[in-house]
Amino acid sequence: MTSSVISASDSVAQFKFRRTLEQLARKEGRGTELISLYVPPDRRIHEVLGQLREEAGTASNIKSRTTRQAVQDSIERVMQRLRLFKEPPPTGLVIFAGMIPQNGLGSERMEIYVLTPPEPITVGFYRCDARFHVEPLLALVVEKDTYGIIVIDGTEAVVATLKGRRVEIVKSFTSGIPGKSRAGGQSARRFERIREGVTHDYYKRVGQHFNEIMLAIPDLKGIIIGGPGPTKYVWSEGEYLQYTLKNKVLSVVDTSYTSEAGVEEVVEKSSEILKGVRYKEEKQMVQKFEQDTRRMQLRANFPRDHARSAANQILRLLRITILSIAF
Repeated sequence: MTSSVISASDSVAQFKFRRTLEQLARKEGRGTELISLYVPPDRRIHEVLGQLREEAGTASNIKSRTTRQAVQDSIERVMQRLRLFKEPPPTGLVIFAGMIPQNGLGSERMEIYVLTPPEPITVGFYRCDARFHVEPLLALVVEKDTYGIIVIDGTEAVVATLKGRRVEIVKSFTSGIPGKSRAGGQSARRFERIREGVTHDYYKRVGQHFNEIMLAIPDLKGIIIGGPGPTKYVWSEGEYLQYTLKNKVLSVVDTSYTSEAGVEEVVEKSSEILKGVRYKEEKQMVQKFEQDTRRMQLRANFPRDHARSAANQILRLLRITILSIAF
C-alpha cells in the first residue's frame, strides 16, 4: 500500500504538489473504483463520515465482486484517514484512494493520497470513477505570476502580458519614422536630424505607455524584451524604461517578427528563461535554509553531529527537487 500526505505551504512544496497532481491525473483504475473526496474547511468531519457510510452501503449493490470489494476497501481506507482529523485544515482536505494496477492485471495495489490544498476549496464532493478527479486542485496551482513582454523594432511595437499559459496583447504602436530616403530639397544632415527626433519620440512614447502598463501590475515577476533588429537593445539600454522595471528585465531575445507573431516567438523562447527564474528562487531558498540551519546548530542543546546529519538529509532532498526543476 502506498500512502502520502502532501501540503503546499512553501515554494518546494508547491512544486511537489503540482507534480503529484500531474501524476495522479495519469493514474487509472480497472473500472469505476477510484475514490476522490473533497472536504471544504467549513464541513464537519462526522457529516462526511456519514456520507461515506452511505456510499459504502450503496457500493454493496455493485454486481462485480472484484469491483465491489475494491470500492468498499477504498472507502474504508478513506474513512480511516478522515478519522485522524478533528476538523478539516484551514484550506480544506482532499483524499484520493483506490487500487492502481502496477504492472498489468493482478498487480493492483492500494494507493492513498491525503492533500492539503494551497488555497481554501469551496467545493465539496465524492466521486467514484475510473480516474482521480484533480481538476479543482489543478485550478489552484495555475501559474499566477505575470510577465511583461514587449516586441519592438523601427516600425512598430507590441506590449503583451504572459500569465500562466495565457497571453494578452495590451497595446500596439506604430513608429511614424520616415524611411531612409529623404524627400527632395532636404539636406542629408537636416533629414537625419528629423529622423533622429521622430525615433526618439517613438521610443519615449512606447516607454511611457509600457511603464504605465507594467507598473499597474501588482504581481509583475519579470520582463522579456524581443525584436528582429538592434532597436530592442537601443530602447532597453536607453532612458525609456523606468528604473525599477529595468531591474526586472530577464532577457532580451531575437525574433523574426514584430506584431503578435513576434510575441508568440518570445513566449515560445521564454520557457527556458522562466525555468531559470524558478530555479534561482529555489536555490536562494536552499541557501537561506542552510544559513538558518547553521544558526540552529550553534544554539541547539543536542549533539551537533546529530543536527548536522539531519540538516544534510533535508538539504539533499531539497537539492534533488531543484535539479528536477532545472532538468
